[in-house]
Amino acid sequence: MTKWAGWVAAVVLGLGLATPAQAAEPAASVTGVQVTGPVAQRFNLVVLGDGYTAAEQPKFFADVQRHVSTLWSLEPFKSYRGYFNVYAVSIASPESGVDCDPSLDAPKRDTPLNMGFWGGCNPQSVQRLLTVDDAAAQRYADLVPGTTSANRQILALGNSSTYGGAGGAYATASGGNALSALISPHELGHSLGGLDDEYDYYARNVPGGAYEGGEPDSIHHTLLTEQQMRDQHAKWWRWLGEPSEAGGTIGRFEGGLYTQTGVWRPSAHSMMKTLGYAFDQVGRERMTQRISAKVPLIGGGTPAGTIGADRVVWVRPLHPVSHSLDVSWTLDGRPLRGSTALDLRQAHVKPGKHTLTATVTDPTPFVRDPAVRPTATRTWTVDTSVVTPPAGGPPVVASTPTTAPVGGHDVVYVETGEPTDAIPQVRWTLDGRPAGSGPDFALKESRGQHTLTATTGGTTLTWTVDADGPTTTIALPPGAVYHGSFTMKLTASDGMPEFRVDGDGWHKYYGWPTDPGAPYLLTPRGTEIDGLAYGNLGSGGLTVSPFSERKPGYGRHRIEYRSIDAAGNVGPTRSVTVTLLP
Repeated sequence: MTKWAGWVAAVVLGLGLATPAQAAEPAASVTGVQVTGPVAQRFNLVVLGDGYTAAEQPKFFADVQRHVSTLWSLEPFKSYRGYFNVYAVSIASPESGVDCDPSLDAPKRDTPLNMGFWGGCNPQSVQRLLTVDDAAAQRYADLVPGTTSANRQILALGNSSTYGGAGGAYATASGGNALSALISPHELGHSLGGLDDEYDYYARNVPGGAYEGGEPDSIHHTLLTEQQMRDQHAKWWRWLGEPSEAGGTIGRFEGGLYTQTGVWRPSAHSMMKTLGYAFDQVGRERMTQRISAKVPLIGGGTPAGTIGADRVVWVRPLHPVSHSLDVSWTLDGRPLRGSTALDLRQAHVKPGKHTLTATVTDPTPFVRDPAVRPTATRTWTVDTSVVTPPAGGPPVVASTPTTAPVGGHDVVYVETGEPTDAIPQVRWTLDGRPAGSGPDFALKESRGQHTLTATTGGTTLTWTVDADGPTTTIALPPGAVYHGSFTMKLTASDGMPEFRVDGDGWHKYYGWPTDPGAPYLLTPRGTEIDGLAYGNLGSGGLTVSPFSERKPGYGRHRIEYRSIDAAGNVGPTRSVTVTLLP
């Protein structure tokens, strides 16, 4: 098992066969692909398969793993993957495939979720719109115990190699298309983030017209100028001028909401415009806000209510992979020193009743708007007349999973029991050397394999630290000067490759849109496939609508490439310089 698969399959729980509410429907098998905590304290991604026969279930699980692994390579999912549980619901379909694939005259298939292209075989729709029977999707998702519409996101994968997907209450994507693993985060941008498309067209090969409405409700579209945004503190004013995570600079770029003119977006290209790029900062901030809103930032600890002043009080914040949440305490508004535990016996509480508050705040740089920064509080009444009975707990109740390597810059955590009369110490060693104490440990390893241990209450936990990013190899035709076009194939020792051209945004390498195993083809203006141009070396990005203005991409180009593995390590960046001539 590769490191990439190791994280995704860190916890695999067979939950057995279950039958949906309508007994005539096929039974389904529920598997926990990644389980990081109780269902009630996590955002639960429920992946349903449609059109996969009993013999094709291994294909379904391979598609699930590829989609989920791709998700963890993208921010903010990468930093917050510990907030997610992932469950796969495999359903043996009577027939293979989905409806109207790839054309309206293609046969309909007998499948449990009734997924179909063309908006469910609607001639007035578009081919790429892949729909699902909402009621059936709900019934099968209900087979995952404890999940509800409030704490889960349904992603339905159709057994197809045709490009397609949809966002809304549920997200859909074709399971086997070369680009399909990038459809999922885009559609989650719709379903979870409420983000809009930044396309400047609706139907392929049909340029959008001029935007004619008022100021859009969309957080990432506007009619305002950059100066107006700054003056009015509106839209993405806090991010203006920042290097975009999707390449270029956050500013004002015309086109979006299926129109070409009269409305502007923050980036030249981002995930909501072009699959393969990252969310820009505006979209990433929204996604961070929405992911955090789906979970209780305080997952446990001393229940709110009346407590004595003769005890230790606990809060249990959630654990991003990239950083720790901040915990602050006040007694009657007066700050107290504490972390995830506070010893009130050291606070010299005066007789009577008082108000104790713990505030958990996410300090992530992904959020700049204080109004949406993830924050949670818990409040107690401290009554000095209350006598607290002694209580202990097991040495360890939760931790970063030890079953898969952790990354060189991960934050690893241990949660102890919650005794009322002491704060258990967690002591850390790295490669046998003392490294500190506390409930979590921030790794800062740039390379190599290491051993991290945590010891508390006679219990020792051990993690393998993999700080070596994956290596990436590039295959180009002989020579460095090409005429007309050239191919490029990237292969990672582990993880997912990505590349960028001339310093633009990093772009996921997925092979070729019609064949994942084929190399990428780069040309001066791109190769048109299904109404989009792929491999464009001119201005405007690597993948653009064919009617966008762009300059021919002849001349010298610098191609950088690297890979990201399941532990979150980014491998070394290498580059080549090529020249393309007519």
